[in-house]
Amino acid sequence: MAIFGLMKNRIKNYIALSIIPQIILVKWLGSYPELIEQYYSNGVYPFITKISRTLLGWIPFSIGDIIYFILIILTIKYIIVKRKYIKNNKKIFFRNVFVVFSIFYFTFHLLWGLNYYREPIHKTLGLQETHTYDDLVLFTQRLIDKTNETQFLITADSSQIVETPYSKKEIFKKTIEGYKKLEEEYSFLKYNQPSLKTSLFSLTLTYMGYGGYLNPFTNEAQVNGKLPKFRLPIVSGHEVGHQVGYSAENETNFIGHLVTYKNDDIYFKYSAYSHALSYCLNDINRKDKEKFKELYAGVNPGVKKNFQELNAFWKKYENPMEPVFKYMFNTFLKANNQSEGIKSYSSVVTLLVTYHMQNPL
Repeated sequence: MAIFGLMKNRIKNYIALSIIPQIILVKWLGSYPELIEQYYSNGVYPFITKISRTLLGWIPFSIGDIIYFILIILTIKYIIVKRKYIKNNKKIFFRNVFVVFSIFYFTFHLLWGLNYYREPIHKTLGLQETHTYDDLVLFTQRLIDKTNETQFLITADSSQIVETPYSKKEIFKKTIEGYKKLEEEYSFLKYNQPSLKTSLFSLTLTYMGYGGYLNPFTNEAQVNGKLPKFRLPIVSGHEVGHQVGYSAENETNFIGHLVTYKNDDIYFKYSAYSHALSYCLNDINRKDKEKFKELYAGVNPGVKKNFQELNAFWKKYENPMEPVFKYMFNTFLKANNQSEGIKSYSSVVTLLVTYHMQNPL
């Protein structure tokens, strides 16, 4: 038994120490995005996700949420029950923490995380890497026209708020149909074995300030079901964008726009236009407040009411812990090849402008 215990401790030591070569290996592989693109993002990853989504996609609720919940409860229970042991065996405890972290790190990158290091989508689409301020202003004006036009087509009243009439399940179904259509034009965005679900912890996500997330271990796309419905199509498209193998937030924001904008449904088009418009207006507001005021004055009152609806929703759930969660997520993104952290969401503006310069609205 003593020999067995010694072997067990050695194995744990090796696993804990393996985190160092793992990090070095991941960063080294990350310097070769073309290899990641060819052998992982378009090789190993699709095979892995086909298995996980086939096994779990048909289940109507989130298995990943349940697993996370159980792990949190077990962790809390362990710390409480073993608190004296932890206090008296700090080295062993921290070694065990590194064992868990090492296993998590390996599994995360194998199942999804290496997509952070693939070739950027602008390269795949042949888009420019930058745009001028004038390009942004022209595109924003066009977005205002399209958003206003779509809002009026839906409501027949420029001052009327848009209320999406679909259930969450219907929105998910239309999102999946949108990806089938998008695949005809962009085969690299093919979406098989759908696994798009409402998170069981939508209220928790709301307090954390998140619209959804992808569980990298079960490959289930989780959507915050409490969001205003006019925003759900774009968020659903965004989370599926993670599932098809894109990790960068600006890229999945763009993919969410693409699949929603190209959807035949008018409510989806409105979601895409209004979402893109909010990002572009915010970008202009940071650069030129007077120009922002001028452009925003041309937005239909009904569209503004939708923006106000979304702002009121997030303000309702503001809490002291939200900045902490945002800081943690920001740190996570920076550790995974996203140098801008949470600000990378806003980098979608360049993709939107350069894409629609080639493909006018």
